[in-house]
Amino acid sequence: MTDGKSYFFVGIGGSGMMPLAMILAARGATVAGSDRALDAGRVPAKFDALRARGIALFAQDGSGVTSADQIVVASAAVEETVADIVAANRLGAARMTRAELNASLFNAAVLPIGVAGTSGKSTVTGMIGWILYQVGRDPTVMNGAVMKNFVSPQAPFASALVGAGDAFVSEVDESDGSIALYRPQIAVLNNVSVDHKSLDELRTLFGDFIGRAGRAVINLDNAEGAALAMALPPERRLTVAIDGDADLVASALEERPFGVDFDIAEQGEPPIRVSLQVPGRHNVSNALAAIGAAGAAGVSLANAVAAIGGFTGLRRRFELVGEANGVAVIDDFGHNPDKIAATLDTLHAFPGRLLILFQPHGYGPLKQMRRELVASFVERLRHDDELVLPDPVYQGGTVAREVTSADIVADIAAAGANARHIPAREAAAAHLVAVARAGDRIVVMGARDDTLSVLAADMLASIKRKATATE
Repeated sequence: MTDGKSYFFVGIGGSGMMPLAMILAARGATVAGSDRALDAGRVPAKFDALRARGIALFAQDGSGVTSADQIVVASAAVEETVADIVAANRLGAARMTRAELNASLFNAAVLPIGVAGTSGKSTVTGMIGWILYQVGRDPTVMNGAVMKNFVSPQAPFASALVGAGDAFVSEVDESDGSIALYRPQIAVLNNVSVDHKSLDELRTLFGDFIGRAGRAVINLDNAEGAALAMALPPERRLTVAIDGDADLVASALEERPFGVDFDIAEQGEPPIRVSLQVPGRHNVSNALAAIGAAGAAGVSLANAVAAIGGFTGLRRRFELVGEANGVAVIDDFGHNPDKIAATLDTLHAFPGRLLILFQPHGYGPLKQMRRELVASFVERLRHDDELVLPDPVYQGGTVAREVTSADIVADIAAAGANARHIPAREAAAAHLVAVARAGDRIVVMGARDDTLSVLAADMLASIKRKATATE
């Protein structure tokens, strides 16, 4: 399907673009691309990894788009005024969105497995991929995050896995409506809650998605998902729940700081003990969904349980960066109300103050999620926790700044929680480092910005220097 074709990715370093580029290159296509982050010198190791796979990189100035035979791929965030798009239009090159390209690869697979939901998509995708890999199914996996299990010196940014088996496992995105393009044989629906779209829109998108599947794996602990599940005939749905009435049930949860154990059982069968290397009740739900999807693909429960115990997680999903002077630094992708709630609930299962740096991932999402975002923090911040918001990430282009970080902080503070707005991210980080003491957990939260991981590592280094200076 891809041999001999030539693709040019505009924004090739993006979390949804990079794995697609890697999959196409591994399948024999000619792949090149550009990125604003490359031009700005951000995260150079990522672009070195692309070059190592034979992918040519260009400045985002139109110089890489030279032929009408190229297929130019861009995300919805790339504007028509970007030089590469101008060049593509001038030459008459074919255009595709990231979602259109991914959906075409997905729909062409023998066994397309799509993972949807407001939260947990990347983790469940990684879990399914790892289970299928461990049982010898040799899947192709398209993920929006780096899967630690597949990281190696040759693949430091393993957000994609290219296999020769029949399964193509991919997370699918509802934020731009592109979920409508996918035709899954097995569909997973983790949860439905407000993020980029209204609940009415989400009900339609997710309902249609699972309605197109041969088999849908649905989390009944989420009320919206449970309601959608009831629209499917019983033979086309596989339900999961924690301590509930479902086809696959988890019980007897025992949380650890960086893991969780639980029993899993199919209806009418004795339970099997599961030991996850990723923490929190939300990851029990993720594991249920992944094991359910693997079961729908023909993997036995015992084999799926044995495999998932070796899943080591994703980068920037509750990732422990390190500890110094009694302070732990955690890098986390939490950026919508549900993800933030899951992280805070997991952390508050154990003692210690939370010092949170939350960088919003855009002004549009702040406007869409304002009420739910504020409620998520207000309900979970304890009296001695501290939340700091810098200004939202901004990487170019036009944007309406109707709701700001200062507005969110004002709402949270008005409800009595401890929050402050420090516009510059470096200053916000320095403040938290300055007030940190033994027993604290510093959490760096946010999305769409790879440099947050660099910031978390810098904060850990600052805490180490602070400890040395006081000795």
